[in-house]
Amino acid sequence: MQDPTDSQKNPFADRDKDRAEIWEMLVRRDIDAFVAADWARVAGDFDETAFFGIDAQKKPDPDDWKLGFPDLETYRSEWLRQAADFAGTEFAEDARGAIFNATRLTDIEIEGARAIARKKFDGRIMKADGSEDRLLWQTLYHCIHKDGRWKICGFTGYLPNQPGTAS
Repeated sequence: MQDPTDSQKNPFADRDKDRAEIWEMLVRRDIDAFVAADWARVAGDFDETAFFGIDAQKKPDPDDWKLGFPDLETYRSEWLRQAADFAGTEFAEDARGAIFNATRLTDIEIEGARAIARKKFDGRIMKADGSEDRLLWQTLYHCIHKDGRWKICGFTGYLPNQPGTAS
């Protein structure tokens, strides 16, 4: 397991302004907002008019993928539902730290004003009842540099992620 202080350090902070900004948006701000169940913290991170999301349902065959989030409002509703469920769970460990430990975002491709970022999850959060939440999927984010900053204009999420390949 990775040292929590390392997992919370932006790997691009000292070397690449654009990638550092994307990492902050997709990792730190996303995790902090989700744990707090506070959509307002991330609302400005989306290009609302262009946004849509594909739900791969952790299935490898694109024929099985769904247009799960045809607009930002649909995604926001699901995000808030998941965040509320998470907030109502009693954990046996620091859940925020465990999410950081499970999250990797080291591959961000930028061409002009467009970027794709590969965010991978591979970890567990121990619950107070002895069970665990298993985090094992990946998301491919589509980003655009607009209005002076990077924004999410879409994603293909809940893609399969093989254990141990989240680097």
